Amino acid sequence: MPNDDVVQRVWSAIDEERDWVSKLTQEIVRIPSVNPKFHLDSKQNRETDVQRVLDRELTALGFETKQWEVFPGRPNLVGSIKGSEDKSLILCGHIDVVPVGDPARWTVDPFGGEIKDNRLYGRGSIDMKGGVAACVAAVRAIRHAGIDLEGRLSMHAVVDEEAGGFGAMDAVKRGELAKAVLVAEPTWGDVLPAEGGLEWARVTIRGRTAHSAWRYNEIYPQRHEAGRLEPGMNAIEIASRFISALRQYELDRTRAASHPLLPVGMNTINVGVIHGGAGLGDNGLPITMTNPAIIPDIAVIDLDMKFLPFETSAQYRKDFEAFVHHFAQTDAWLREHPPTIQWELGGLHFPPLNTAVDHPLVTSLVNRKAQTGRKPDIKGFVAVCDAAHYAGAGVDGVIFGPSGDGFHGDDEYVDIDSLVETTKVIAASIIDWCGVR
Repeated sequence: MPNDDVVQRVWSAIDEERDWVSKLTQEIVRIPSVNPKFHLDSKQNRETDVQRVLDRELTALGFETKQWEVFPGRPNLVGSIKGSEDKSLILCGHIDVVPVGDPARWTVDPFGGEIKDNRLYGRGSIDMKGGVAACVAAVRAIRHAGIDLEGRLSMHAVVDEEAGGFGAMDAVKRGELAKAVLVAEPTWGDVLPAEGGLEWARVTIRGRTAHSAWRYNEIYPQRHEAGRLEPGMNAIEIASRFISALRQYELDRTRAASHPLLPVGMNTINVGVIHGGAGLGDNGLPITMTNPAIIPDIAVIDLDMKFLPFETSAQYRKDFEAFVHHFAQTDAWLREHPPTIQWELGGLHFPPLNTAVDHPLVTSLVNRKAQTGRKPDIKGFVAVCDAAHYAGAGVDGVIFGPSGDGFHGDDEYVDIDSLVETTKVIAASIIDWCGVR
């Protein structure tokens, strides 16, 4: 392969300081950076301190760095080494982590960075501080080997991925882009150039309140004579019919099409949260949800909706809106009072990622990984990550990172051998993509 001699020099530099990447991982794992949207605690919400460590390392490598707050006290960090835009590359990783959960279920200190049996333990070790450290270590080896890259190389350490990727979204809005992006989420050494899109939507169904004692007036035929009370309309019961229809709609969509890199049926619709009650509050939820003597007039259904990498958000939304419209036409009440749909609930929206399998960055990662001893699988990512936000801005993205377990669970760890191997593969692909002066 081209640049093999250069790559071997870099890999030798990584081998000579094999422990460097695990030490950096250990240092930033020991700084709790729990996303404050999930758990508010100044001792654990220390994203700023993680960024300070990474800024120190990037500056030492010759990056021009800058930070800005996405949310108060929660900065993004971007570093860049100048070069050609045609061969520009972003290395991206998030530095926020999910809460520990029950500490009693851990056999190690969740923020201790303990190493045993060639595993480095701690919250965020695999998701994804190990990947972030591998990116920094890869650049360090390139610089220490005396190699100057032709393309611009940027490092994005972003916040808030665990709550929707608002750090990456903000970087994209500020124009922090390139020709390609490599996101070092854990992939167990496989190469992932595709992931589906994701929408969060809220469907609100309106009925009509009444006293539950007069429920018979709603559900059994009554003579429309003088003095008849206006019947109620139970929004929760309408919602149950809607959910049944939604299940069939989901099945029809998942059977109609699939993506070759993803499991058949991954484009699901999850009914995640339901609120039912009386009166619609300013927050979009029912006001009264504790009195079963009221026929409820409000049902709110929050949905997590995945779509395929080759679909567009605009078409997906149009199709779903058509489904809701047709459902409403089957009911006399809903024809006059159709459900409403709120898109981007909580501001959350992930565009799809659909990079070609023969893209140069994909082929580089596959070939360089194969040189380390195992040819990787090329597959899609069944969840979503920050690669989506760059893809939505036209940046070709690939996901590649180390192995481990326990992410979002107990005894999270990253495998140290895979961490070193990931560093080597990322370094080689940086050289392949950016080129050498």
